[in-house]
Amino acid sequence: MSAPFPEPTRLRASRAEVFLGYLDYFRSVVLDKVACLGDEDLRTSRLPSGWAPLELVKHLTFVERRWLVWGFEGETDADPWGDSGGSPGGRWTIGAHEAAADLIRSLEIQGAVTRDVVRRHDLDEVGQPGPRWDGADPATLERVLFHLVQEYARHVGHLDVVRELVDGTVGE
Repeated sequence: MSAPFPEPTRLRASRAEVFLGYLDYFRSVVLDKVACLGDEDLRTSRLPSGWAPLELVKHLTFVERRWLVWGFEGETDADPWGDSGGSPGGRWTIGAHEAAADLIRSLEIQGAVTRDVVRRHDLDEVGQPGPRWDGADPATLERVLFHLVQEYARHVGHLDVVRELVDGTVGE
C-alpha cells in the first residue's frame, strides 16, 4: 500500500522532511503499481518509446543514486549509467537475469540511502564537484531534491498510463 500523500497542510519537522515525504510517497506509488504486474507485463513495453515498467524501476534507483550519492556527495560510482547502457541518455535496460524482486528491493534500499544522505546535510549545502555536473557548478541539495521530486512525479504519471493499458487500473 502506498505511503500517505504528503498533504501540504500536514506539518513536517523541516523542509528536508517535506522533500523526503514526497519522494517516499512517489516511490511507494511506483512500487505499488509494479507489484500487481506479472513478470511478462513488467518486462514488456506498452508504449512507442519502448520502456517497460521494470526498466523504470531500475532507472529510478539509478536516478536517486546518480543525483545524491555520485553527484551531491561525490562518491565514486563505477557504473552511474548502468540503467541506460552505460551512457547518459541511453535507453533504459534490464537483463534477462535481473529478477524483478531484486530490482524492486534495490529501489527500496536506495530510498533508505536517500533518506540518510538528506538527513546528513543542510538543504542549502552545495554538492561536491565531480563528473555528475558535467562541468557546471554543483547544485544545492534542495535543487537536487526538487529535481528528484519532479522526476518521480513525471514517471508516476507515465506508469499510470502503462497500468491503464495493461489492466485498466487508473489513478494513484
